[in-house]
Amino acid sequence: MESIKQTLREFKLAGMLMSLEERIVYANEKQLSYQQFLGLLCEDEANNRRDNSYKKRYVKAKLPNHKTVEDFDFAFQPSLPKKQINDALTCQFIKEKRNLIFVGNPGTGKTHLSTAIALRALSKEFKVLFTTVSEMLYQLHVAKADNSYYKKLGEYLSPDLLVLDELGFKKFPQYSVDDFFEVISKRYEKGSLIITTNKPFEQWSNIFGDNTLAEAILDRVVHHSMVFTIKGPSYRSKSVRKKEAEMT
Repeated sequence: MESIKQTLREFKLAGMLMSLEERIVYANEKQLSYQQFLGLLCEDEANNRRDNSYKKRYVKAKLPNHKTVEDFDFAFQPSLPKKQINDALTCQFIKEKRNLIFVGNPGTGKTHLSTAIALRALSKEFKVLFTTVSEMLYQLHVAKADNSYYKKLGEYLSPDLLVLDELGFKKFPQYSVDDFFEVISKRYEKGSLIITTNKPFEQWSNIFGDNTLAEAILDRVVHHSMVFTIKGPSYRSKSVRKKEAEMT
């Protein structure tokens, strides 16, 4: 037995190694054939590798929280087309290299929904990265100082799904507009985006401070995209009102 275990370790078959003794007992009890026994061990190995892959991709995704679509209160945001959200949760848009854009005031659930879709994408074995726009632009700017810019840029280009949160909360420094355009243009029709923003499209030129670049960015982002405009109230305001009511 120890010899077999050592061989499994050398071959990096950790799933088989962990379940070997239990599977031997089960196979004897059920009088399984060698083929059935081997099939179970292979299934254990596949499941273990899938779990490990998910854990690694989950860590690399850098999600801000673990909010699922089941936690989302659609009754509080009736302007959202639930059927289209469910379509987005299939992650077909990632296979088709399309984008999702959530537009709405702060606190309306844009980040919650983008996180929920990102979680679903991870479960379907896609590579995901979540970042605020300001953080991405800061990291790209800093990378120029130590000549690691293209390596850092690659980190934002390689995921199947890049989630860019909070576009429009801060006006872009002029040096960052080109970096943002670089990410958008290089991912165009090559990788999917989810963008959350509190600014309607007609105000994007104010974000970038350059009408021409704003139009170029908007053209690439909106093409092949589903746009969700959330017109409801803030969840955070709802929570505050609820607490105030409980205290009175």
